[in-house]
Amino acid sequence: MTLIEQLKDAMKVAMRAKDKARLGTVRMALAAIKQVEVDEAKTLSDEEIIVVLTKMVKQRRDSIKQYEDAGRPELAEAEAAEVVVLQEFLPQQLSDDEINTVVAEVIAESGASSMRDMGKVMGLLQGKVQGRADMAEVGKIVKAQLG
Repeated sequence: MTLIEQLKDAMKVAMRAKDKARLGTVRMALAAIKQVEVDEAKTLSDEEIIVVLTKMVKQRRDSIKQYEDAGRPELAEAEAAEVVVLQEFLPQQLSDDEINTVVAEVIAESGASSMRDMGKVMGLLQGKVQGRADMAEVGKIVKAQLG
């Protein structure tokens, strides 16, 4: 079953269960995917859908931080609930040890030796960990290993 089919099935289940929060989040994800498809005039593959969903999760995490800084925990909780729903459709997240291993492998493969090579390393890593790790955290690990 493709990712878009999984999202549509989740929408139907949420409708039947009258789970408004989950239904809203799934509909929002489908709308974001449809918007990208219309903008690019093509049907997205599962990998491209993962990129869209990853971007949505990142946006929500940024919002959570801003809401917490502004003293609005109720809004942060709503965003956190959306993150939980969206992550159900993303691949299994990598552990810190797995991320460290992948980063070390990519650094060795690319021959990177200094911080000047960070862009090249991050570009190679993006394809390997997209949707399975927070790229900001991956960037910190790359800096630590190169620095």
